[in-house]
Amino acid sequence: MVDEMKNQVNLSKVDYKKEYKDLYVPKGIPCVIDIPSIPFITVLGKGNPNEEDGEYQKAVELLYAISYTIKMSKNGENIPVGYFEYVVPPLEGQWWITNGTADTDYTKKSDFCWISMIRQPDFVTEEVFKWACKEVEKKKKLDTSKAEYVIFKEGLCVQCMHTGPFDNEPATIEKIEAYIKANGYTNDISETRHHHEIYLSDPRKCDVTKMKTVLRIPIQKNQ
Repeated sequence: MVDEMKNQVNLSKVDYKKEYKDLYVPKGIPCVIDIPSIPFITVLGKGNPNEEDGEYQKAVELLYAISYTIKMSKNGENIPVGYFEYVVPPLEGQWWITNGTADTDYTKKSDFCWISMIRQPDFVTEEVFKWACKEVEKKKKLDTSKAEYVIFKEGLCVQCMHTGPFDNEPATIEKIEAYIKANGYTNDISETRHHHEIYLSDPRKCDVTKMKTVLRIPIQKNQ
């Protein structure tokens, strides 16, 4: 049965960045987008993401460990029903300080609260997630208790591609805020809706002046 399932695995990899360009490759000008329900593995935390061996770095390590365990499940005895070949989607993050108000000062990195997250294919269920966590605990000796499987529906947002260092993001955020006001929307950042980033570049491997980051702000239409 396992061999039969392996033979059925689609050899052409699904790359979410290419399949869903509206979500992952916006232009450098703000645009409105309505984000559907998407499965994620997430880790909630707090603190400076640049802190060496800090909470954020450990969260990212955990997310990738679980995500790649699921991806490589095709080679074992626990192939998820409906499995297909895919590229692990990019790391994402939601960010806020205290109550997540719209006037948050994002330069105070030590005060950050965040949800680090990686999208999962639709075949990933709570059961698949729990299996992967057990495998990570057994083989990599990582504590997976902070990881969660979440179906996240972000809803109406304005997003824009930011090119350059993370510290230069305020200029792109200003463009987004101006677009929101000029087009009949209101910034809807709250305790449940947050500033959202998608990391398309690895700052360790590329020229930081060319880094690509999707910036996304939740909105609501003015009445």
